[in-house]
Amino acid sequence: MGAAFAGLALARSAPRPAPLREGFAFSRAVYARDGRLLRLTVSADGRYRLWVPLHEMSPLLVEATMLHEDRRFRLHPGVDPASLIRSAWTTYGARTRRRGGSTITMQLARLKYGLDSSRPSGKTIQILRALQLELFYSKDRILEAYLNLVPYGGNIEGAGAASLVYFGKDVSRLDLSEAITLAVIPQNPVRRAMTDAGKANRRALEDARRRLFARWLAVHPEDARRGDPLETPWTVRGARELPFAAPHFTRRVLSLARDERIVTTLDLDAQKLLERLVGGHVERRRDQGIKNAAALLVDFTSMEVVAAVGSANYADADISGQVSALTSRRSPGSALKPFAYALAFEQGLIHPQSLLKDAPAAFGAYDPENFDGEFAGPLPAREALIKSRNIPAVALASKLAPPGLYGFLKSAGVDLPRPAEHYGLGLVLGAGETSMEDLARLYAMLGNGGELKPLRRTAADPREPGVRLLSQDAVFLTMDGLKSNPRPRQSFREEWRAGALPVYWKTGTSWAFRDAWSAGVFGQYALVVWIGDFRGESNPAFVGAEAAAPLFFDIVDAMQARGPMRDAYALGQHDLKAVSIEVCAVPGGSPGPHCPRRSKTWFIPGVSPIAMCDVHREVLVDKTSGRRACRSAGARREVFEFWPSDLLRIFRQAGIPRRRPPAYDPACGLTDRSGRGLPPRITSPLSGVTYHASAADPGAIPLSAVADADARELFWFADGALVGHALAGKPLFWTPRPGRSTVRVVDDQGRGDARDIEVAFSE
Repeated sequence: MGAAFAGLALARSAPRPAPLREGFAFSRAVYARDGRLLRLTVSADGRYRLWVPLHEMSPLLVEATMLHEDRRFRLHPGVDPASLIRSAWTTYGARTRRRGGSTITMQLARLKYGLDSSRPSGKTIQILRALQLELFYSKDRILEAYLNLVPYGGNIEGAGAASLVYFGKDVSRLDLSEAITLAVIPQNPVRRAMTDAGKANRRALEDARRRLFARWLAVHPEDARRGDPLETPWTVRGARELPFAAPHFTRRVLSLARDERIVTTLDLDAQKLLERLVGGHVERRRDQGIKNAAALLVDFTSMEVVAAVGSANYADADISGQVSALTSRRSPGSALKPFAYALAFEQGLIHPQSLLKDAPAAFGAYDPENFDGEFAGPLPAREALIKSRNIPAVALASKLAPPGLYGFLKSAGVDLPRPAEHYGLGLVLGAGETSMEDLARLYAMLGNGGELKPLRRTAADPREPGVRLLSQDAVFLTMDGLKSNPRPRQSFREEWRAGALPVYWKTGTSWAFRDAWSAGVFGQYALVVWIGDFRGESNPAFVGAEAAAPLFFDIVDAMQARGPMRDAYALGQHDLKAVSIEVCAVPGGSPGPHCPRRSKTWFIPGVSPIAMCDVHREVLVDKTSGRRACRSAGARREVFEFWPSDLLRIFRQAGIPRRRPPAYDPACGLTDRSGRGLPPRITSPLSGVTYHASAADPGAIPLSAVADADARELFWFADGALVGHALAGKPLFWTPRPGRSTVRVVDDQGRGDARDIEVAFSE
């Protein structure tokens, strides 16, 4: 005993030892929201070693370990002299068998400082270190470190990792049989490890368990009445049986979080559901060259990632399965169009029934086309969005106030590394690149009424307040259109479905058929689906509506089948200013007295544009000639459509007949006609533009204007001199002179427009 006190005095003079866990690398454990293990990593030194606080360990394991390893642990100062004497006599005196006599604190000292305690000199250092540890650390801290560092066989160290590997459960949930099993392994981890299936090892482990259980019953005789817990059969398990679930998601979480134990927001059942649906979809479409797909499901009410499938098969090298579509930046195609429309609604450029032009158009050097190569003619904004027409979307994007769609996406955190000029108006059609996470946040923003919030992947991620990027009214008008988008190949209205839940969704197809997308909101979820090839290969089957949308709705239906679901977007709407108003159905303006058919549309007071419809006008028609009359005598009143020449041309291109007014009776002079209808509006030459030409070859500038429906012919003048005339809707080419000129157009009804231009000649 005197030697122990001398050692204690010597240890007291030593400096404070380093923290007990310092010098060890640890595994990281990732859990689903319900506590089920998703993944356990190896430490930097190749061990399964997971630090678990003592209060989170099973009390059964703690007591069983002390009972087996060091029954006087709470009483001695780190060294048990009686145990050391017995050990020395057994080992060196009687020479019956080798016995260590080490306390838990001594074993911790050996583990922490890498001591060789088989020699007397090493044992002496071990004793001194144990005394030093006891001076500076509490019994609980020492016991905690021991249970986290002691070997349990193979490369498994620490009770936390051993419990997950051997029993597939957290160390806090061990029963008595499991606690006793783990308690006896560290004394001889080579022979007693559960990963070794040899009969001798099984017998060694079973004998040790029986001896410890007998000791346990001596302390807890009441447990004898509950039967023998060791009779419960156990199966040999190892690290190979550890789960490796949601690999793309867990890898993402591990890269973002620093904690060793991470509880995520993932719903493991939903994850397995999405994995099954993604895999089944790919298998059914394999003959079309569809080999890979991904899906991301987010609860937009909490911004929690519920399920995340980064590829169809993580282990398939042929599809680069370990690459994650969740974070890969790809062209989203038309999946960004709803945000251009939302901005247009917010800026008062349109309302849902505003007439947009789907016809060939050039925007500077950019000449976009529709996906199908066809043109639908004039159509309401709501319909243009649902049908995903490219020309109207580009036209709207061109009219957005700076910084436009580019600035909006940058504000939303979308990585657009180049300046706005690089993407141009093509951004609305997918000229930039986004990730699935980007799209999920954007569509979740729609679900949250225009407030952008960050994704939450772990329980520790804070619930941050949202940043408003769109007004609730603009989002409402957009979502009202998206929910009318019919399912793929659906021949019935969605509201006809029993218990139908609104689905607000959109598709996207990237340039050259490299990616197919479907993204949207339903219930409380935002869902993004991707079909494609990580190598960037084209495939005509990669069409959003045909490849991605069916998988999107498979997931929607499967999630709805799990239980009742409410439309969280509709429930979350507050303080909407939008009202339903009546408009003239075809042009979308405020109904005039002669509007033949009216419809309802949403309107934001003080924001949405609205004007009296002047398309339907009543005119006098001569009863005899059928021509337009100037006087009521001998004439009848009829209503005709007065469409401007550009829209008339589009109607003709789309094969949509319109009822145009007849020509005036020749007896009507211009003085009788002037002042009626709308004057022509010059569209070329452009205002504020200097035209450059060569003196040797000045070229020609097209003269064109939008004319009212009753104008048949346009007359063009330059500085008062007649240049020529052309039919309404047709251009006239003019060879300019250098300097400033005034170009004027007059229609055959006497109405006109003028524009000043500048022409610069070079040698």
